[in-house]
Amino acid sequence: MPSATPETMLPRGVKDFLPIKAAKIEYLKRSLLEVFARWGFRPIMPPSLEYFHVLEKGLGGGLRERTFRFDDRQGGQLVAIPPDITPQVARIVATRMREFPLPLRLGYAGRVLRHAEQQTGKDREILQAGVELIGLQSPEADAEMIAMAVEGLKAVGAREFTVDIGQVEFFRGVMEGLSLPGDLAREVETAIGHKDNSGLQALLANAPVSEQARDEISALPRLFGGREVLERAAAVVKNDRSRRALDNLAQVLNILAVYGVDEHITLDLGEIRGLDYHTGIIFQGFLPGLGRAVCSGGRYDNLTARYGFPAPATGFAFNVLNLLFALDDVLEERTRSSIDVLIFQAGTDKLLAQRLARLLRSAGYSAARDIYPRGLEETMDYARKMGFRYVMTLGREDEDVRIIRVADGVSLQATVQDILAGDFAFLTD
Repeated sequence: MPSATPETMLPRGVKDFLPIKAAKIEYLKRSLLEVFARWGFRPIMPPSLEYFHVLEKGLGGGLRERTFRFDDRQGGQLVAIPPDITPQVARIVATRMREFPLPLRLGYAGRVLRHAEQQTGKDREILQAGVELIGLQSPEADAEMIAMAVEGLKAVGAREFTVDIGQVEFFRGVMEGLSLPGDLAREVETAIGHKDNSGLQALLANAPVSEQARDEISALPRLFGGREVLERAAAVVKNDRSRRALDNLAQVLNILAVYGVDEHITLDLGEIRGLDYHTGIIFQGFLPGLGRAVCSGGRYDNLTARYGFPAPATGFAFNVLNLLFALDDVLEERTRSSIDVLIFQAGTDKLLAQRLARLLRSAGYSAARDIYPRGLEETMDYARKMGFRYVMTLGREDEDVRIIRVADGVSLQATVQDILAGDFAFLTD
């Protein structure tokens, strides 16, 4: 019977990450958390299991259906692996931090699981790094999220990218004037979301709507681009709800201009992602060559109220694996690390090698003993493959130490006494 391949040893939609990829992921998480900390966000760590009846209060219909759930043999209740961290933060804020002064700035990095259709090949395990800003209902808070996303993308090495901004209240104002039956309204939403202008016109052809409402809804798939979109939208929409949304969006853009991130911003007033969840500004970040967002977020003023603590809120999260895929080459340069010294000592007495390894580590260098029994040539081959900078070969304590630079094989000499005295000049190149 043939042995299983590595892929068939894991459930679909999850992966092993070997050292090089794992180092890139850790770099991404560390860089993003450093950005969050610079903006005053403090870390929070939700659990990896929740009671499903509690968690589902904060989930939209789409995520609720994609949640892994099972019976807890210890408590007899249905528990779930969270498909998203934001509802967990909302629960924590509402139940355990309600006495804290507002606003709350909370950041996190963690894993979530979501069911995915097998034929899509999508990841079921998602690595998120994000922030939630609880207690502020202002354009400045929304602008802060978008500016942080831009700063985060720059911090991890992204050079060309866009952040697409929408406003779900603008869309709701347009739809409010249509009074379409449920099925037709959903089809119209789908056509707008897909930028399917001809399909939208076909749906509206015999719909009982006013000419003004028809003009407003027909404009939605075309309302994307730069700041000029605001003027184009204002010329079309007349309803108060949409016009208030445009005013809000203009205020956010004015603040983003102060932050100096205009060059990365585009507007998309036909974006309706998260319509059942978000309550205002929404946005997504995109990198060239990747058809899916690397970050997404927006305002969600009704979420904490589901847990008994009404508070305005906004936030966003990076999809770390999407960042990894899009920035793999850039991250190669940024995470190419090597271990400083591999210490080789022949014979049975390893005391000197162990002393020098301890001394190097205490001085801040990375050092490993080549404990595996083999000759120097094999040790050098191992050092090349595993990314060591130097191989230190030892004899007796009264003999000089030979230090071989792995990159080119150049040898240096040093005395044991100098190294014991803290002379590590051979590690400075």
